Amino acid sequence: MDKKDYRFTQRPVNKRSNDASMIYGIRAIIEAITSGHDLEKIFIQKGLKGDLIDELTALVNKTSAPVSTVPIEKLNGLTRKNHQGTVAFISPVKYHDLSNLLAITYEEGKVPLFLVLDRITDVRNFGAIARSAEAMGVNGILIPIKNAAQINADSIKTSAGALTQIPVARMTNLTEGITYLQSAGCKVMACTEKGTQEISKIDLRDPVALVFGSEEDGIDGAILKFVDHHITIPMRGKMSSLNVSVATSICLYEANRQRY
Repeated sequence: MDKKDYRFTQRPVNKRSNDASMIYGIRAIIEAITSGHDLEKIFIQKGLKGDLIDELTALVNKTSAPVSTVPIEKLNGLTRKNHQGTVAFISPVKYHDLSNLLAITYEEGKVPLFLVLDRITDVRNFGAIARSAEAMGVNGILIPIKNAAQINADSIKTSAGALTQIPVARMTNLTEGITYLQSAGCKVMACTEKGTQEISKIDLRDPVALVFGSEEDGIDGAILKFVDHHITIPMRGKMSSLNVSVATSICLYEANRQRY
């Protein structure tokens, strides 16, 4: 599509993360993880060593939270408190397991309709997609752990609250998620301007997962090799591409038109 998208503080730290509770200090983050909180992002100072940081690293590796190793200046820019080389943000939503989402969808007698978002990083696009997805009955959204828009105040506001309603799952490798969706009976379809099949001419009534790609360079080539169909939205005007959130809305409308 468009190729251009413990210790807590309740005070906004910056515009990017002004909805999430920031926690800092190694023990505080360990306690947050062990008590079941999903972390939206974790920052760890480069070169940090010790038994506690080893314990934290082991715990983090068992979660789906994205981790960035950063210089101390980055951490100091997030908080002036004694962060001990670690800062994290607690997610305002609970992330889901993809296999559980599929199981629940089938158990409820629904025909699965999922979205897979490959490296969509603009929170406004992400929020707009979630709003359309919730309105169109999407059963879940799959995103990568890294290179994905954060669920924060901006994305929740843009989604009109839909991100607190629609289940979101995240995985390290989206191709693994796509393979799982296929094994569970879903046809995985990549929506791209180079697609060979018009969306209105392909059957969307069966279990389907629609894939949409980065605002910068579309869907990753490695992912395109795994999908079942390459679909496109026919363009009648002079514009050759659409914003990814607009394209998603059009495709979801077509799925609903066919189904209902």
